[in-house]
Amino acid sequence: MGKPVVAIVGRPNVGKSTLFNKLVGKRLSIVEDTPGVTRDRIFGDVEWCGKQFSLVDTGGIEPMSRDVILSQMRQQAQLAIDAADAAILVTDVRSGVTATDGDIASMLLKSGIPVVLCVNKCDQVGEPPAEFYEFYNLGLGDPFMVSSVHGHGTGDLLDRVCEFLTFSEEAEEEGENIKVAVIGKPNVGKSSLVNKVAGENRCIVSEIAGTTRDAIDTTIENQFGAFTFIDTAGLRKKSRVEDAIEHYSNLRAQMAVERADVCLILIDGTVGFTEQDSKVAGIAHEAGKGCIVVVNKWDAVEKDDKTMQEMREKLQKDFSFMSYAPILFISAKTGQRLDKLFEMICAVASSNAMRVTTGALNDILAQATARVQPPTDKGKRLKIYYMTQASTKPPTFVCFVNDHELFHFSYQRYLENRIRETFGLQGTPVRMVVRERGEKD
Repeated sequence: MGKPVVAIVGRPNVGKSTLFNKLVGKRLSIVEDTPGVTRDRIFGDVEWCGKQFSLVDTGGIEPMSRDVILSQMRQQAQLAIDAADAAILVTDVRSGVTATDGDIASMLLKSGIPVVLCVNKCDQVGEPPAEFYEFYNLGLGDPFMVSSVHGHGTGDLLDRVCEFLTFSEEAEEEGENIKVAVIGKPNVGKSSLVNKVAGENRCIVSEIAGTTRDAIDTTIENQFGAFTFIDTAGLRKKSRVEDAIEHYSNLRAQMAVERADVCLILIDGTVGFTEQDSKVAGIAHEAGKGCIVVVNKWDAVEKDDKTMQEMREKLQKDFSFMSYAPILFISAKTGQRLDKLFEMICAVASSNAMRVTTGALNDILAQATARVQPPTDKGKRLKIYYMTQASTKPPTFVCFVNDHELFHFSYQRYLENRIRETFGLQGTPVRMVVRERGEKD
């Protein structure tokens, strides 16, 4: 049995994301004093009195709105409610009970799940304000006074939530999911890809660039294994990050890269390579993550039998700084080559986490130095005493030498290529650290 799920719902700008971050204990959800900042479902884990459950933050619900984004936010909230074991309805004591609060309360009552009513922004400790008592009119039982900013009342709220939940006695062990960050500039089809592999509308999809703002986790299990896909906001040039929300979105996307095992660098096949694509790829490369260059929207490209090879050769030049990254042409819309994508993700994750024994490494070193002699300078020849692997993710090798200045970049690249050829390190950067004998680590 998995952990119980609790959904946080409410109209826009009542403090749902602030409460979510307070209960989870991390800034997972973007908080900004602008309605409609949270658009998708954001997940986090809460532990209270030795009990654990999953908490879902949702976008603000506007039941009567016909706006495209707002209507999809409403659908996302409904999906969260349908999948939840209980819900927390967040309201704002300052604005009192509104018609929208009443509509959402009715929606929750129809769902049949237990509902805990949270009256937020009660920042003063002591007797409830007079406005507090009108929330009984929603018909959801006793409301709870909470200040999500200061944390007042959150303990009583969690006690009440836990009363409605059923907890399994044995803690479920987390599987070794491969974490996959889907990154790229805005509007290349990141959310469409996540929705396609998940088989549901997990993320809001719109032709409006910048629709996704948070990094969204989606767990998928199939014949290839277990994966956690992280859909991220499109990474823009710094000069085009116009507001604080987008600034946080960019930071969140970079944080998503940090916790990923494999990064899918999505490119719009109808547009081709742009300078921003190389900057996005550079973030994953510098972080030492396994990388796959994924050309999306291939179904919309006019092509002949040479088009794919010509684009592949062009992309290999454009991404020359990460020549290790395989290139795959897909369509998130039709599902073209998604099986191949999963196979490639597994291979790249395995390469990124590969550990090579010191004995095997030094056999390769002996063969490589016999084939191509180490460089010399002013009569002094480079001696490589031995090589060992220091860490994984990415594979990092330490070479002990007599003079690190003699170990030229070109010879490092030669040794790296020999290691790649021998052990099949596909899709992962390789780090080489040079140490002189006797030098401290």
